Amino acid sequence: MTVSTAAAHGTPPPTPRPSRRAHRRSVAATVVGNFVESFDWLAFGLFAPLFAARFFPSSNPVTSLLGVFAVLGVGVLVRPVGGILLGRLADRRGRKPALLLSISLMTAGSLLIAVTPGYQQIGLLAPLLLLLARIAQGISHGGEWPAATAYLMEVAPAHRKCLYGGLFSLTTAGGAFTASLLGAGLTGTLSEAAMASWGWRVPFLVGGLFGVALLLVRNRLAETEVFQREVRGHAARGSLRLLLSGHRRQVLLAVLFAAGLGTVGGSWTSVVPAMGQRLAGPGTMFWVVVCVTGTVMVVQVPIGLLADRVGADRFLVCAALVFAALGPWAYLNMTGTFLSLLLAYGSGVVYLMSATTVLPKLLSEIFPAQLRALGMGLPYALTSAVLGGIAPVSATYLADRGASGWFTAAVAGMVLLVLPAMALARGGSGGGQRGRVMPSSRMAVEGGPPSERSVL
Repeated sequence: MTVSTAAAHGTPPPTPRPSRRAHRRSVAATVVGNFVESFDWLAFGLFAPLFAARFFPSSNPVTSLLGVFAVLGVGVLVRPVGGILLGRLADRRGRKPALLLSISLMTAGSLLIAVTPGYQQIGLLAPLLLLLARIAQGISHGGEWPAATAYLMEVAPAHRKCLYGGLFSLTTAGGAFTASLLGAGLTGTLSEAAMASWGWRVPFLVGGLFGVALLLVRNRLAETEVFQREVRGHAARGSLRLLLSGHRRQVLLAVLFAAGLGTVGGSWTSVVPAMGQRLAGPGTMFWVVVCVTGTVMVVQVPIGLLADRVGADRFLVCAALVFAALGPWAYLNMTGTFLSLLLAYGSGVVYLMSATTVLPKLLSEIFPAQLRALGMGLPYALTSAVLGGIAPVSATYLADRGASGWFTAAVAGMVLLVLPAMALARGGSGGGQRGRVMPSSRMAVEGGPPSERSVL
């Protein structure tokens, strides 16, 4: 149908396909938000032992650290608010407005942490401002991933969705790599007194500047063709009532898929670096993170291609089984040596890389386009809030009492929830095609069922 014919029939003309250059720019602007989030999250964990006493003064350094992790936990607990608000915004107004609001909140939180005086200067206001900054970032974190995932999966080729999803892992590793490299450089350059006085503020200032730059880039994003064609005119788009009443099974499935990611993400990327800082010499943990994240960035593209080839579901099951066997052992045997820290931190990061490579594809396929961002955002953020928020405080508390085995057993159990999730997704044994929540691997490779091919 030509443009003139389409106009004569009252239908909008087809949207011209973006150029390859514009496509790459849009993809980069979408996934780099994970870079800023990862940079900030790891910086908080790595530098927490340095600034804990400034906001929560105590004679016991563990008590001060628990105070900082409690603030971190509150920031995680408000993620469902971000999942609902920004997910609904992404489904009702567009993916782009949600992405702009998300990075604005993230940037404001980083800059506030960078300039907030300590307890000795402003008293109780200091930890309150730290809490406010983490709440803003928690809302941002809760809405960033679903909005960015919805955008990315709607512009990704059907046979390369895991490869595109792996870009989240790549930028996450890049953020952690940059934060740890900056930390190693600061530790090697500044004295311990200078680091405790003002050096810990530098990463948060840098993170804020990264956020400002990304905000300018995202302002040039074009809305996805899927949203323009399939979502904008849909009366029930972004409906929380419809999501909870008509898609309960899909919401449960998303919770089961995200349980391991939320638990490991909330502990291995904050608790392990903080414990490593205490166990090892100055700067050791920074170089551990540099080595692990640098390796992840090198292997991420082949991993994404492999996941596309073998199937996202099989790949996730294998990753969960490997981590459940290796991760707890490495955590419990963590000492101050470089190798033990490398194994402990690396086991969690490799699992997170694997999960974030395939979960965008798996979760985006179980929700319709008009509920996609909210459908992914609410269960993902809620699971991350409950499990990721509790994990750092629980890990620190149990480690101080010599009971870390209980913590690692719980983490492994959360990761292995992908096994019942796969059974639910395929409709159980003998369920066949009827009752499936997700398309089969063959469908995914061939572009999905006819009703979904135009969407994805």
